[in-house]
Amino acid sequence: MPRPADDVALLRDAGLRVTAPRLAVLSCVRELDHPDVDDVVRAARLRLGAVSTQAVYDVLRVFEEAGLVRRIEPAGSPVRYETRVGDNHHHLVCRRCGVVADVDCVVGHAPCLEPASDAGFVVDEAEVTFWGICPGCQRATAS
Repeated sequence: MPRPADDVALLRDAGLRVTAPRLAVLSCVRELDHPDVDDVVRAARLRLGAVSTQAVYDVLRVFEEAGLVRRIEPAGSPVRYETRVGDNHHHLVCRRCGVVADVDCVVGHAPCLEPASDAGFVVDEAEVTFWGICPGCQRATAS
């Protein structure tokens, strides 16, 4: 896990000012598992004492634009964020509890990466969401 000094360098390398809210939000997104904004706000407030919800939204937007976080929007779930960026990975989402897990790109023949028709687009990324029941919910059902 990166150290605070690494986060300072990461922000500066992205051309961003280093502020306490930005450092807190970056740490929170990295440490939490695909957090939504409410999760990030709660965790950032524990670190800083006070930060507005709007400030967290603003920081996340700036981070997304700078390529420091990725925004994912599973259907029926709040927007979530992660710091794993730039590798075109996909996600598994539990239909019962909503937990999200990373999954590397599909293996073998990958139709999700080669659309039947590209409609003139130059495709540079595919976003695939796999839906199912997570191990925790499976165990709860079996009990």
